[in-house]
Amino acid sequence: MIRDEKVFDLIAQERARQMNSIVLIASENFVSYQFLEAMGSVMTNKYAEGYPGKRYYGGCQIVDQTEQLAIDRAKELFNAEWANVQPHSGAQANMAVLMAVLKPGDVFMGLDLSHGGHLSHGSPVNSSGILYRTVAYRVEAETGLINYDKMEETALRERPKLIIAGASAYSRDWDYARMRKIADQIHAILMADIAHPAGLIAKGLLNDPLKHCHIVTTTTHKTLRGPRGGMIMIGKDFENPWGLKTLKGETKMMSALLDSAVFPGVQGGPLEHVIASKAVAFGEALTETYMNYVIQVKKNAAVMSQAFVDKGYHVISGGTDNHLMLIDLRSKFPEITGKVVENTLVKADITVNKNMVPFDSRSPFQTSGLRVGTPAITTRGFKEDKMPVIVDLIDQVISKIDSEEVILAVKKKVNELMRDYPLFAD
Repeated sequence: MIRDEKVFDLIAQERARQMNSIVLIASENFVSYQFLEAMGSVMTNKYAEGYPGKRYYGGCQIVDQTEQLAIDRAKELFNAEWANVQPHSGAQANMAVLMAVLKPGDVFMGLDLSHGGHLSHGSPVNSSGILYRTVAYRVEAETGLINYDKMEETALRERPKLIIAGASAYSRDWDYARMRKIADQIHAILMADIAHPAGLIAKGLLNDPLKHCHIVTTTTHKTLRGPRGGMIMIGKDFENPWGLKTLKGETKMMSALLDSAVFPGVQGGPLEHVIASKAVAFGEALTETYMNYVIQVKKNAAVMSQAFVDKGYHVISGGTDNHLMLIDLRSKFPEITGKVVENTLVKADITVNKNMVPFDSRSPFQTSGLRVGTPAITTRGFKEDKMPVIVDLIDQVISKIDSEEVILAVKKKVNELMRDYPLFAD
């Protein structure tokens, strides 16, 4: 077979970009070599609709063992009673939960997208906002923090059937116990989407949602440092306590409802090569080495956040408890958009993403903010001492946003710096 040089040339270019760049996108990370080996394995050849021991295809005896290993490791990692590792993404995991516990037109509540929420938590352009009626809770303008009293007022007034805890751009920990009390008052289901801080939660560095939430979803990349995929967990193997009915009218176990919502509800055959790499990632996350890693992720984020503050930037909520921070550029550069900063920093081999900030005066396509995270650079080996250095490089570019000379000078410094921090995959 003739090697496809066009494709592999592009892959080589992407590898070089990753090697030479400071990657600060909060949802990105670098994986281990054994992970890449599992992802590119012959597991990709196997079709396996269904679940271990209950497949619609023959020849699944090996992938059954692999998927069960991923399930068992996920349960051990999060101290869960049940897990489904088949969702292709976090958004599909969330979609499956909504399908399992809601009917079209039902009301659920999540964090406002413009205040740090996720598309799958009720955005009008996502299936969650198209199929269901959504109400939002928000952060306070003065503090950048979620006001749980106002959340409770909204819940009592709107009486959603489901409440979602979780965000894609919120830097503080969550009070799951308080949210469970709110949910219990109106007999609502409480779901936590821990896609971003999952690794920190797994190792006990943040509050544990499985102790309080009926259902927990996550992605398996970001801080978990695994493949791009999703997962659903429950903390107790409980009978459905809310009187939820299937279309036929019988009440089922919640795990069975969620299983059937994933397959055949929202997707077909599982990606068994991805599930194999999930098993690898969960195995890595169970080690002491990974514990040291997530501790460093948290330390780096705290120091980086303070470095931005020291440079005169407004960090929403004043800091971070997890791996990311949201920066309002208007405090220092009111005329410069997040889009311009993102595009300019890319020229200097610094990768961030533009992001709306609470009460933003600009559109999602322009934004007034940046979202920055430390998982990827921590995997590369960065420690606290380099966080102010990185922030200074970012500030140099933004301060001289139109200067090609400054951009090229910063790029040279970035490339020299990254030579000392090889990719984790190497």
